[in-house]
Amino acid sequence: MAEVERVQAVASSLSKSTDTIPAEYIRSEKEQPAETTVQGVVLNVPVIDMSEREEELAEKVGEASREWGIFQVVNHGIPEEVTAELQRVGKEFFELPQEEKEAVAKDGGGGVEGYGTTLQKDLEGKRGWVDHLFHKVWPPSAINYRFWPKTPPSYREANEEYAKRLREVGDRLLRSLSLSLGLEGHEVKEAAGGEDIIYLLKINYYPPCPRPDLALGVVAHTDMSAITILVPNEVQGLQVFKDNHWYDVKYIPNALIIHIGDQIEILSNGKYKSVLHRTTVNKEKTRMSWPVFLEPPPEFEVGPIPKLVDEKNPAKYKTKKYKDFAYCKLNKLPQ
Repeated sequence: MAEVERVQAVASSLSKSTDTIPAEYIRSEKEQPAETTVQGVVLNVPVIDMSEREEELAEKVGEASREWGIFQVVNHGIPEEVTAELQRVGKEFFELPQEEKEAVAKDGGGGVEGYGTTLQKDLEGKRGWVDHLFHKVWPPSAINYRFWPKTPPSYREANEEYAKRLREVGDRLLRSLSLSLGLEGHEVKEAAGGEDIIYLLKINYYPPCPRPDLALGVVAHTDMSAITILVPNEVQGLQVFKDNHWYDVKYIPNALIIHIGDQIEILSNGKYKSVLHRTTVNKEKTRMSWPVFLEPPPEFEVGPIPKLVDEKNPAKYKTKKYKDFAYCKLNKLPQ
């Protein structure tokens, strides 16, 4: 049985002509998109060409990570057909009958992997207008195929091919982040988990919502990851908090959206900023996105890189195991 009613089922049960949604999806006025979004302005976050020389790439990645915490990359080397296949098999999974999706549901053991609806604790008891599927795609030793859909049959091949290509992008981005801090190219990656960094895929499925002015897909948050590499479908929904306002983000077709996460902010001792963002929903169309979170292993300790700490720049963050950081964040506990 499902842990809670799936949002896809809720959306399907509502009449096309309805103008209401269940109360648990209605955000407070201080969160409602219609009340808090700057209307008519689409934010142009930095767009970085990954075919540039290493020095220029590092400079631009560093600047975007300090000033924005989010940017898009083009000419990243992942063929369009690889990304399109990832999206196709993910979409097919969410179009399966409910009982087939439940075959890869979370097991109730407290882990994030599997098909589900709720993730973070909500202190007001509200819910996001989204279902999701989590599973690890790298390294092989961390993968539990119990959470990989068997339908469509090409799901595994599509995800493995995407993960193989994505690791090259991830390594280049981590190297650029390191060089921009004045470090050796390998140091940021090593401080985030080295070759044991876990690539955790999430598919977000936001069905049409009769009242997108009142609901949110995912509430305002920063990512727990080191970095997040995301591809959306064609439906707008990503918003960023910039200069004390919420803005829609303009998406460049075939780009990857990069979020700086909490672990990079910590190990850079605050020089890079994790981006506060949220997602809105659409009245007519289904929105989907495929973020991959690059995370330290659970037992790995993350703290400010010693070279970035001195008398003038004391450590701003505690060093702790990633699993302890994640537990506190998911349960809204002080760090």
